[in-house]
Parts: sequence; C-alpha cells; structure tokens
Amino acid sequence: MKISTKGVYAMEIVTDLALHAGEEQKESLGNIARRRGLSEKYLERIIKALKEKGIVESMRGARGGYRLLVSPEQLTARMVLQAVEGPLAPVGCLTGETDCQMDCDVCPTRPLWQEMWDCILDAADQVTVGNILEETKREEKRGIDRTAQI
Repeated sequence: MKISTKGVYAMEIVTDLALHAGEEQKESLGNIARRRGLSEKYLERIIKALKEKGIVESMRGARGGYRLLVSPEQLTARMVLQAVEGPLAPVGCLTGETDCQMDCDVCPTRPLWQEMWDCILDAADQVTVGNILEETKREEKRGIDRTAQI
C-alpha cells in the first residue's frame, strides 16, 4: 500500500497547524503552503477533506484561517490518512471496493491481506500528531531542525 501525496500533505498540514495555530489562533492555508513549499491550490482540496471529517475547522475574515478540532494528542495518523486516502486497505476486496478477481469460493490469500491491513491500521493508530511534535522537539534539542521546513 502506498500513501499518496494527499496523505503525506495532510499529515504536514495537521502537524503545521499543531505547531502554529492554537485553540484561539487560526493559521492561513497560504502560510502553511509557503512554509512547506507546497501548492496552496492543492492543499485546498486536502484541507476540504480534513474539514469534512471534522479534523479542522475554518473561519473567514481578517482573523480567519484553519485550526485543529481534535487535540494533537488525540489526532492519529489513521484519522488523518483515512480522511484523505480512504480505508488504507492493501486490496479493495477487503472493504468491498472491488470484487475479488479470483474464481474461487474461498480466497487463499485473504488472510495475508487482512493481516497486512490490521498491521497498517495498528501502526497508524499508534502515531499521533502529538507524538510527531514531541519527536520534533527532541530532534531540535539534538540540533536537527525540521521545523525550518514547517
């Protein structure tokens, strides 16, 4: 299973919001795009999906922008990735997206695909945006500055 640029950029958006916006403070998508060196137009499509899933909210006006609706400590990679990627299944037949191409009553490889999917979901559930922020702070202390990109 490959995470698309939408998934990668969605994680960057929520991490950026966690770093630069607070409960009262909003952050513009333009600022996020500039800091990350990404296309604001492309980020608009991604943030729309995050908004629809209740992960971020937007406010219009001079003090408008975006902020997280879920705390960084509660916001998992799974929540973010599924908002923009869908179910994260390695094969479509697990979710009913596609029919099995095999002409058999019992799929001999389904247990493999199911186990892979379970591992993917477990891993994505274990990482929160809060974990990412903590790791960023540890790296800063060791002299690795990843926030310069954020």
